[in-house]
Amino acid sequence: MSQIPSLISDLAVILISAGLVTLLFKRLKQPVVLGYIVAGILAGPSITQIPTVTDIESIRIWADIGVIFLLFALGLDFSFKKLMKVGGTAVIGAITIVIGMMTLGYTAGLSLGWGHMNSLFLGGMLSMSSTTIIFKAFDDMGLRNQRFAGVVFGILVVEDLFAVLLMVLLSTLAVSKHVEGMELLNSVVKLGIFLLFCFVIGIYLIPSFLKKARTFLNDETLLIVSLGLCLGMVIIATKAGFSSALGAFVMGSILAETIDAEHIEHIIKPVKDLFGAIFFVSVGMLIDPALLWEYKIPILILTLVVMVGQILFAGFGVLLSGQPVKIAIQSGFSLAQIGEFAFIIASLGLTLGVTDNFLYPIVVAVSVVTTFFTPYMIRMAEPACRVADRVIPKSWMKFLERYSSGSNTIRQKSAWNKLLKALVRIVGTYTAVTLVLIFIWLQFVAPFIMKELPGIRGAGISLVLILLLIAPMLRAIMMKKNHSAEFQQLWLDNKYNRGPLVSLIILRIILCIGLVMLPVARLLNAAVGIVLAIAATVIVIVILSKQLKRQSILMERHFFSNLSARELENERKAPINQRFANHLLERDLHLADFEVKQNSPSMGKTLKELNFRQKCNVNIVTIIRGERRINIPGGEERLYPFDKLVVVGADDDLEHFRQYLVERYKKAQTNKEQTVHEVNMEQFIIAEGSHLIGRTILESGIRDKSACLVIGIERGASSIKNPSPSTVFEEGDIVWIVGEHEKVLRLSEGKTVAIDN
Repeated sequence: MSQIPSLISDLAVILISAGLVTLLFKRLKQPVVLGYIVAGILAGPSITQIPTVTDIESIRIWADIGVIFLLFALGLDFSFKKLMKVGGTAVIGAITIVIGMMTLGYTAGLSLGWGHMNSLFLGGMLSMSSTTIIFKAFDDMGLRNQRFAGVVFGILVVEDLFAVLLMVLLSTLAVSKHVEGMELLNSVVKLGIFLLFCFVIGIYLIPSFLKKARTFLNDETLLIVSLGLCLGMVIIATKAGFSSALGAFVMGSILAETIDAEHIEHIIKPVKDLFGAIFFVSVGMLIDPALLWEYKIPILILTLVVMVGQILFAGFGVLLSGQPVKIAIQSGFSLAQIGEFAFIIASLGLTLGVTDNFLYPIVVAVSVVTTFFTPYMIRMAEPACRVADRVIPKSWMKFLERYSSGSNTIRQKSAWNKLLKALVRIVGTYTAVTLVLIFIWLQFVAPFIMKELPGIRGAGISLVLILLLIAPMLRAIMMKKNHSAEFQQLWLDNKYNRGPLVSLIILRIILCIGLVMLPVARLLNAAVGIVLAIAATVIVIVILSKQLKRQSILMERHFFSNLSARELENERKAPINQRFANHLLERDLHLADFEVKQNSPSMGKTLKELNFRQKCNVNIVTIIRGERRINIPGGEERLYPFDKLVVVGADDDLEHFRQYLVERYKKAQTNKEQTVHEVNMEQFIIAEGSHLIGRTILESGIRDKSACLVIGIERGASSIKNPSPSTVFEEGDIVWIVGEHEKVLRLSEGKTVAIDN
């Protein structure tokens, strides 16, 4: 008799335990992630009374795959474009939280006597709030449209990037076993160049590839292509010396800029859910309940550190960025937990062998407790705001209000500021891409060419090809912004500006000469003077070439077209203009969209009849009906199923409006008759004396008055399929009819019935 491989039997134990426990947690209205962790404890080696996993090492492989798909999905929701738009509030808030919580966590670890490396990893684990838990809590509590929710989501986006950076930096520290400034700086620079190169090349190539292949991409092929791209980037990241999780995150963030991002996110969700469940169950497997009891005091201390620390640092960071006191308090209470990144960083520490075994289950326990309290902490924000109003001196409150309103004013940027920022972005991006292309070429492509074509011939061909490849980037570094409005304004405004402007151009030319010298010096064994002369000649050709100018402009247009494609599509479909929404936020107003449900009691009624303005203190500013927009609708405008209503109001008013709609819908559903009438196919015989004899199907009113359909008549030995409306009924006919049973029964008696309204 053949044996089932342990991997399959272990997987069965994991999924069965996860399924049963999560059903229970769903019933108790607790986060599913907690259910997975409890299932892991039950399926792990600590519990011997029930069937458990036999080979934990093989499950760790599945868990590693789970981390990859979790980070891939997180990247799909992240997007570097979104990061650039989150604004100063999110950046300042996230930086304050990460620095503050890392310091607090590190100090707490040292105070508990856990040593330098354990404390360092502990600080990293405690500095990341849970994106998944917060999203779900806001959804369940109906807070997604609240003003502070936008601030929290922005902070979470920035924290996701910091988490990825932390993973790389902690890995570097773990390998070197000590902190060295230059080594850390080298890691950060290497990571920055890698991220920038992957993002630029990915945005240039992948959206175009998906666009050309769209005809052949159904759900199945798009799933395979997306996962293939994800795992391909995992391989590239691993080869470059980074983690597989970073590669998955980067590919997710690249695909997040494509038009297909939502579709990809939808089709990979089952894959992510499966492997994510296995990952979280594997987290629970490493927890020993006896160990948790032993470390109950540190768990309690760290739980308090997370809750108090997150509230204080998040609140201070948001307040520092210029938001009102209420928003700062609500944001702080919402972020008072740790989540999935804590598990990933804890797993990293165990894998690298630099953290003790007790740290992992302790952090998981802290995460479980803080996650459990998340909804209660969010609810506590309102009472905390009222307490703050009473406790904070009036003079302080006035100062904070002035600070908040002052930080939201629009400051004019000088032409120099605009020009220098643009040049830093352009030169930095193109230089990083050029350096990586040169490195890849010299490491892999040039040796292959020179092996096939030895001597000066192979070196010459290799040099020409790499120079052609980087030429558009070199031209962009030297020539971009030289004819911009800011450049022209500065040139004409003041003659003293001309010296610095010319110096900027010369510096960029020198930089490009240096970049060209790298492959020239490596591939040609020539003196420094000759190398410099060749590089200078190449730069002159690049500057004067009209063909190269055209090619550079086309490449840039292609890149920005791909980068903005999803944004333009979303703006076209979005019910709310984001710039208008941000403008309203500064005035304590908020825009939100609500959909008219199919069976809503508001259906068919005019806005005047519904009178939302008087009842809920909100205004309907737009109705979106398919592709049509009705801006500032009049009182006689009626609502139809699936209309999207764009509503403006304060947070409290919008919440009141949402509750009002929910209660009206529930009341209408309760009052509605719940009887369901099924349609069946039945037959009856036209008996002697029936009112149907001698009448046509049309005259009988079977279809119009009784909502039934005659599909056949058997008359003697013959049968009539799909009879015409002019067919006359005769005595003895067997009539085949489709309709509700009660109505067919009345028809068999020669009666007709009115159609229900």
